[in-house]
Amino acid sequence: MRWRALKTKKDPKPSKPITLFAPFWSRAAGFATDIFMIGIPISLITMSLFGYDQMHSASGLDVLMHDPKAQTNPPNPIGSIIQMSLFLITYVWLWHRSGQTPGKKLARIRVVDASTLQNAPYWKLILRFIGYFLSFITLIGFFVGLFRKDKRALHDLISGTAVIRVA
Repeated sequence: MRWRALKTKKDPKPSKPITLFAPFWSRAAGFATDIFMIGIPISLITMSLFGYDQMHSASGLDVLMHDPKAQTNPPNPIGSIIQMSLFLITYVWLWHRSGQTPGKKLARIRVVDASTLQNAPYWKLILRFIGYFLSFITLIGFFVGLFRKDKRALHDLISGTAVIRVA
């Protein structure tokens, strides 16, 4: 090879792998599946511990809105706290263990730390779970990802997590 050819030839730099962020509909399908696969068993556990009436009591929102239902059938705060604690423990443990809940596994998506793209630490996942409520209250929090390149919703932005596709 001639010197000039060697001089102009450059070493290829290793390219950064392309991260495919999960689209809105995959995330929504995973979330809907989780409502049934995780939500129903937890609701059955709560119902077996606190009775059938707990499932038909007024919600916290009914109490805040002064709904008459809240006066006739007030919610049991202990039952609600235990139910939310079971949800928190289940979701955070599954996200930390593999990055996937059953619905996310079915949708082939995974929750990761946004900066490292590895399993997120517990504190970020707890923040993400709390961020779900902010996304739910505003509703627009879930749809923020439609307008972002990285598809991150409000709860992902708050916690520093991202949802990526899994091959």
